[in-house]
Amino acid sequence: MNDKQLPQSDKMVWTGVAGDLALAAAKGTFGYLSDSKALMGDALYSGSDAAAKLAEILPLPWRREPEKKKRVTPHNLQNNKGPIIAILFSVLILMGGLQIAFSAIRDLTRGHLSAPGQAALVTVLISIVVKEAVFQYQYRYFKKLGDGSHAAYADNHRFSLYTSITVFIGISLAMAGGSFNLHPLLYMDPIAALLTGCLIIRKGYSLIGASVYGKKLQELPSEEAASFIETVQRVHGVIRVEYLQALEQGRYVNLQVKISVNPRITVMEAQDIAECARKLLQHRFVHVGEVHMDVVPYDPGYPYKSNHELVDNEIPTLLQ
Repeated sequence: MNDKQLPQSDKMVWTGVAGDLALAAAKGTFGYLSDSKALMGDALYSGSDAAAKLAEILPLPWRREPEKKKRVTPHNLQNNKGPIIAILFSVLILMGGLQIAFSAIRDLTRGHLSAPGQAALVTVLISIVVKEAVFQYQYRYFKKLGDGSHAAYADNHRFSLYTSITVFIGISLAMAGGSFNLHPLLYMDPIAALLTGCLIIRKGYSLIGASVYGKKLQELPSEEAASFIETVQRVHGVIRVEYLQALEQGRYVNLQVKISVNPRITVMEAQDIAECARKLLQHRFVHVGEVHMDVVPYDPGYPYKSNHELVDNEIPTLLQ
């Protein structure tokens, strides 16, 4: 792994954590002042985003041991991620989501509703713009890494955007109900808060499931793995990449690679070529974790048989 690029990647993640915490504080403050349960729920969702990222990056110094060539499996990766921290954050997120949902249900049953202040609408609009700007910046950075981590990042951002849009619609309709004396529209703010609480509970459940059972290994699409194949083919001595499978787990990508080399070289030389390819992958791509290399002799196949293979063959080929 490239030690110079890794701090930059961690800095990018910490920037996202700081941004989520700042947005959570701003939304929570203005949501409380403007009496908007929906905005307070959106604040809690931003806080859950920060907690989910912290659960992954806090145990980072103990996650890998470069000196030991230890095979990474889903079991030991799960242990290295510090599941206790993730479970603690998951429980807090679930409790917060339940609190928002119960509070919204209580407001809906009582019926004594009031329109939120204009500060709530302005806050949620600004938060959407800021969140989207930070996302675009980080998404382009992770996409340049070529490890497929940007796909998971975009998936998490999508639900965060859904939450903010739901809150924006709820606050807008509730404010319209207050301005035009349409009492039914005042229910839209607690309804948006209820939907936000359900999304928060979903996030907490998914986080605790990933902590207990481990994240599923997801194979990257062929276009994402093309950069890995191109890198291996640059290694001197590699004739062809016979097989490459890239499995994404968390912030890391594990590779299963099979390369073909000259059948006339020694076993030691073939191992040196495989080791060179493995180190090149881990140094060029920041998020590449374990690389398992298999080496096989290159077989051109019929009719491209070399003459030295015809000595022990009783049936001659077309080419002699």
